[in-house]
Amino acid sequence: MNSKKIATGGLIGGLITPPLIAITFLAERLAGFSFLPFDVFSWMTRILPGPLVTFGIDLMIDSLRLLNINVADTAKTGEQAMAVLQFLAIGVLAGAIYFGFLHIQQRKATITTGLLLGLIFGLPAVLISQIVDDTALSPAVNGIWQAALFLLWGVSMSLIYNQLQRYQEETEPQETGLKQPFVEKLDRRQFLITLGASAATITVIGAGLGTLLNRDKADGQRTADGDGDTSIFPDPRPLPNADDPVKPAAGTRLEYTPVADHYQVFIGLQPENIDASAWTLPITGLVDNPLELTLEDIQTNYEPMSRYITLSCISGRIPTTLISTTYWTGASVQDILEDAGVQEEAAYLYIRSEDGFYETVPLDLIYADPRIMFCYGWDGKPLPKDHGFPLRIWIPDRFGMKQPKWITSVELIGEYKEGYWVERDWDRIARIKTRSVIDSVAVEDTFEDDGQRFVPIGGISFAGDRGISNVELRVDDGPWQKAQLRSPLSDATWVIWRYDWPFQAGKHTFQVRCYDGKGELQVTENSPARPDGATSIHTIEENIQDT
Repeated sequence: MNSKKIATGGLIGGLITPPLIAITFLAERLAGFSFLPFDVFSWMTRILPGPLVTFGIDLMIDSLRLLNINVADTAKTGEQAMAVLQFLAIGVLAGAIYFGFLHIQQRKATITTGLLLGLIFGLPAVLISQIVDDTALSPAVNGIWQAALFLLWGVSMSLIYNQLQRYQEETEPQETGLKQPFVEKLDRRQFLITLGASAATITVIGAGLGTLLNRDKADGQRTADGDGDTSIFPDPRPLPNADDPVKPAAGTRLEYTPVADHYQVFIGLQPENIDASAWTLPITGLVDNPLELTLEDIQTNYEPMSRYITLSCISGRIPTTLISTTYWTGASVQDILEDAGVQEEAAYLYIRSEDGFYETVPLDLIYADPRIMFCYGWDGKPLPKDHGFPLRIWIPDRFGMKQPKWITSVELIGEYKEGYWVERDWDRIARIKTRSVIDSVAVEDTFEDDGQRFVPIGGISFAGDRGISNVELRVDDGPWQKAQLRSPLSDATWVIWRYDWPFQAGKHTFQVRCYDGKGELQVTENSPARPDGATSIHTIEENIQDT
């Protein structure tokens, strides 16, 4: 097989696949068609073995941390980039195989072979999209549109192959026995340059317009539908500890996270967008009185409950940005289940979500904790669409992997079923690990007290709903020193701590550890995030300069 032909086919596939991606992206933004690279990627992550999926997650997070890139801000963007690159790689591979096949068979490319190529390349992607994406305006129209694009892509490959062959044939030896290799290379190079420029123009225009529309759409997804009685959303401010004498050290993360900055982790590549007017929550299975609740039913028929809550992702390393705090409002799960009439043999809630996520929650846990809520409000407003609107669940002292959002159904079952991430080798319980993090050594904010210069050091400690009783800081392997604790916003939030360290110029090592509300020391040994959450003593080095 001619390796040059294969390489050329891969090159052409790499040139004309980006416009295909850009056009599908623009169509998704403009008309609600599905975006094929995301659909294919999502499908693959759902069918691949759990260890392989989690290996990919670990690799991405570790790479971002190695590059000192904020995981919370960029992890989902990284996944999206991987999806696009994967689709591009498939296009390159298809082009290489096509050119190599025609060369071996010594066949001329035809419209028919191009259509066949587009069909072979596109049919699996179109079928996957029909399975994965249920947000398209019309599945039939969506499929026809996608198929047409792939067929056009295949025909383009044939036309380009023939044009390149023509340049070669025109410069092959004639009766004179002379070649014109320079003319062939010049014409061929000019053609490829023109092709590349055209493809780049289409890609830039499509991706650019799609990005502008995507920004508008993302802004819109921050706002949820304001259905129901707005008085059920209490104002979270002023914060209950506003007058606490312990003030966070400069550079410590905000105690109350702005919703726009709240971390996001979900299994898809884009948030779900549910129409509240058409949404209902069916509660079925082992119940005497199956329910079909609207959002208004949940908001008005059950007494609202509100709480400041810190949510943390199990895959976050130490330190982690995959942790945030806001004010949650919802209805008691106990109250709703009471109306459903749970049967004696029921043992679990099996919750499904719009994005394909699913999780099992023990009924014993729900009956033991009246704080567990079906949440429909954040920050004194309706739950944002990109954080689970119209409904998500909160379970105290559990990592976020146990807490579905975009909930679409609840079934009472008697036998345990593994949840989405449990099937992929994450922990079944996923209980919050006690952790402490140094956010800041605020050299720029030093102060003097009684002739001594101090450097404020601060951070967070979190142990789920178990609270924090003590935080200690150690400098340069010296003795552990007790830090000041700021009153938490609630029994379910992190604690801000502060330690004023006597200034010493030079290079220093700082370590922090904490104890939960029962006085139990956090796990100090290093352990990876999988399967049940990372542990370690957070350690940083700082070169303190005398200014």
